[in-house]
Amino acid sequence: MTETRLRLLGAAGLDVVAVLVFVIIGRRNHHEGGNVAVGALRVAAPFLIALAAGWIATRAWRAPTLLRTGAQLWACTVVLGLLLRRLVFDRGTAVAFIIVTAITLAVLLIGWRAVARSQSGRPPVQ
Repeated sequence: MTETRLRLLGAAGLDVVAVLVFVIIGRRNHHEGGNVAVGALRVAAPFLIALAAGWIATRAWRAPTLLRTGAQLWACTVVLGLLLRRLVFDRGTAVAFIIVTAITLAVLLIGWRAVARSQSGRPPVQ
């Protein structure tokens, strides 16, 4: 596998992990019981779908580690994820949840890119 392909898969994987971390933290803070895996996937589904749509819409594979890419994916994931959650998955979207979602996903989706770029010595935005 080429280095470029590995970097691309790593970036996509980190984005998926970011969404799953967001969901796991939220479920843990709300002491949600039941089947942990099924519950987490049910909550994560609209955001994972939105993330995938964001990767396609922004062509994130062209520059997966740029902060700009992270910001674009963040916007797609939050907006489309919340819309899907409300309209397709028939789940709540209270104002507090919207705020926490936006902040947490910004920290996770943009944050890992900032750390990666700072560790590589490359500028974060090109």
